[in-house]
Amino acid sequence: MKKILNLLMLTFLIFITACGNENEEIEQENVLDLPWKEVEQIAAGTEVRMFMWGGDEGINSYIDHWVAPRIEEMYGITLIRTPMDIQEVLQKLLTEREVNQQSGTIDIIWLNGENFKNAKNNELLWDSFSSSLPNFKTYTDDTQYEFDFGTEVDGLEAPWGKVQFVFNYDEEKVANPPTSFSELKEWVKQNPGKFTYPEAEDFTGNAFLRHLFYEFNDHNLLFNDETNLDDVSEEVWAYLNDLKPYLWRNGETYPQSLAQLDQLYSQGEVYMTMGYNEARAESLIESGTFPSSTRSFILDVGSIGNSHFLSIPFNSPNKAGALVVINELLSPEAQLKKMDSSMWGESSVLDLSKLDDEMKRQFEEVDRGLSVLDPEILQDSFLPELPTDYVDFIKEKWLFEVVQSQ
Repeated sequence: MKKILNLLMLTFLIFITACGNENEEIEQENVLDLPWKEVEQIAAGTEVRMFMWGGDEGINSYIDHWVAPRIEEMYGITLIRTPMDIQEVLQKLLTEREVNQQSGTIDIIWLNGENFKNAKNNELLWDSFSSSLPNFKTYTDDTQYEFDFGTEVDGLEAPWGKVQFVFNYDEEKVANPPTSFSELKEWVKQNPGKFTYPEAEDFTGNAFLRHLFYEFNDHNLLFNDETNLDDVSEEVWAYLNDLKPYLWRNGETYPQSLAQLDQLYSQGEVYMTMGYNEARAESLIESGTFPSSTRSFILDVGSIGNSHFLSIPFNSPNKAGALVVINELLSPEAQLKKMDSSMWGESSVLDLSKLDDEMKRQFEEVDRGLSVLDPEILQDSFLPELPTDYVDFIKEKWLFEVVQSQ
């Protein structure tokens, strides 16, 4: 009799557990239809796995030492940061989509530009969720985030930050940084081996090259769908080939990543580096990686800027947790801390006019450090991102037109 009772009890527990799992899956799939408080309740006590580029110490510190403890304290959510190779992640999601794997291992993914376009076109993302986030609705101007490198966002990702491209240099070695691409060429020729840029496969290297398209072409032509990219690139390749013999290692090789270029700069092998974050040098100065004499400059052609985003894969096992974490990352407190140059230092996606007076004052009084250009200079020099077609075109053509060119 006792064995029968134990067997019945075990069967009952299995039934209850199965029902609980089924209900949880139903709640996860319909989470966008729920009141926000219920979303937070479902997310409480769960793990959220956030896949993101891990190549910046300041960004990693922000997530690990400020965001994760805050998420744990406020919501009982354990946030797990996972460094990623975005191409590997997209291939993984594509494979899981092909075999209809509905429960994956990624809850949040950091992406934008061509990677977002590929993810959207291949239906690797979950749903239109950004308008469901209370902080997105309350604090952002959503009209600014309708496109990502020319691709309609459609709510499939939420903005996380804004950056602009700048050059970094050591003012003890470069008294007067160049102000134009023409002056940059002359400086490189006068200082052979002291300048280079990452290869076109690298995000930063590709951005450096995209500025040259602005330099040699009319803006309207660049955004015309009928523009022949070969025609608008001729002067770009000519400029780069003229520069090539005077680059680090005579242009026979290029840094494969921004991290490698930063290392060359920190070791004094080159006198300049660059990056897609106007304030990124501050954390590297703080850590002793960059010399304290590091400063920033932009060229008169302008500075390409863009927003980067957070999205949720189609098979995220914890969609409620992902929503809660992304919403908190859009809170005024989290966005303000992200501007701290000793950590990340990048600009906020929030509309400051929508903040209360005290919070707005705190944003306006942030000291971003000596290496960061004045906001007015950055704003006046802002250039919109080119369509994603340019990114792939540059990757392919740079190898043929520059690397393999004699």
